[in-house]
Amino acid sequence: MPLKTTFKIPPELCLKCRTAKLLCGLSYCPISISNHLDRKANLIPRNGISGSSPPSVFVGRYGYPKIQLYPSTPPETGDTSIYEAPSQWLTMDMEKFLEMRLSLLRGGKFVSISDASSPNYFLQDVQVMTLSSAPVEVEMKLDRTLTGSRYLLSEYSPPMGPSAPLLEMKVGTTKSDPVAEKVYYDTDLKAAEGMYTLYKSNIDVSRISRILSVGSLGNGKNRKLVPTRWSITAADKTVSDFNVKMLKHMPSVDDFHVFVRSVSGNLFMGIIGPGSWRYEWGEAWFPGSTWNSFGDRTAVMIDHEDYYGRKTYPDIGGCYYSSRLAVSEYMNNLGRSGVALLWREIYPNFNIPLGVWYVRENMREMFRSKPLHFDTLDASIAYLSRITKVPIERWRSESWVSSSLKNPTLDRFY
Repeated sequence: MPLKTTFKIPPELCLKCRTAKLLCGLSYCPISISNHLDRKANLIPRNGISGSSPPSVFVGRYGYPKIQLYPSTPPETGDTSIYEAPSQWLTMDMEKFLEMRLSLLRGGKFVSISDASSPNYFLQDVQVMTLSSAPVEVEMKLDRTLTGSRYLLSEYSPPMGPSAPLLEMKVGTTKSDPVAEKVYYDTDLKAAEGMYTLYKSNIDVSRISRILSVGSLGNGKNRKLVPTRWSITAADKTVSDFNVKMLKHMPSVDDFHVFVRSVSGNLFMGIIGPGSWRYEWGEAWFPGSTWNSFGDRTAVMIDHEDYYGRKTYPDIGGCYYSSRLAVSEYMNNLGRSGVALLWREIYPNFNIPLGVWYVRENMREMFRSKPLHFDTLDASIAYLSRITKVPIERWRSESWVSSSLKNPTLDRFY
């Protein structure tokens, strides 16, 4: 199945480029990737998959509370851990990344979300597989061929390959992480506490979300499977909630820290200023980008929270919490609290959904860089005005946190 772009590429460009120059402006070649995947598809047995799962699993949401559970594997053996290692993906060529992730083949089986409280052998195998800290040998017998099946491209989860109904699955030896195993068997531990226990043991949040999604966390009788798009945001939010709670007891930064990261059709920006915790995440989607395919003007959206957080889900979506996790990690590592303005511009050549991991890992990488320091918000924003393509006054006029810094309240001194 060929990948489609959200705008029509003139054939003359493809003839001149022939995958070598990316004249269309994209950071990947849809033709090259499609041809590569077609070649791989021809090597897959008609009704089965075998390989080393990173481990990987996807939990659907359609038909909730009866949903499909998809254990996944690439059709290769050995160390496939990079297939589920977001921290390593940023250094990969976009074509290589897409080829890799779209090679994850899925076998789907219907389960009820409540099955997690008393899992059958199939669900137990999937749960134990996700606890493994190393790839697991998997064999899946499918009801039909994968040919013609759709690839999974989502704004929440990383891309995944095609699927078919699963008849049988065999799982090889697993190498369980001791902390993950302990949390799994502790049926009195609340899910949120379990997630933070895993996080403090240096288990990355992307893996935590998979463990949560297959119903391996929480009070035993209340355990449930969680669709992947929900589990990713739940993990980002829960872990960052714990981080934010801790940093509220820390002293404030005493000047403005400014960060910028420009990468592959995106501009990420951050200002950390003096004051008690306040946070906002803003996105500007240019015409021709993923979520502004048919518009004729740049669409800007910003969501925020004050010191006490927010009680409603942000309209801007899951990237709000993946970015919140990254900035809360930066502040905790610094041992300082502050006010965070985080903005992102997305340009026309970035037009394929990659998942919220892309924001989380880029923001983490941005916060590893050395910040510029300014004495005032005006000076910080003036610096960014030389970099942004969206007029800086538009960013500022739609920014609640910027307004709160301009008109500070007494909470700045707490």
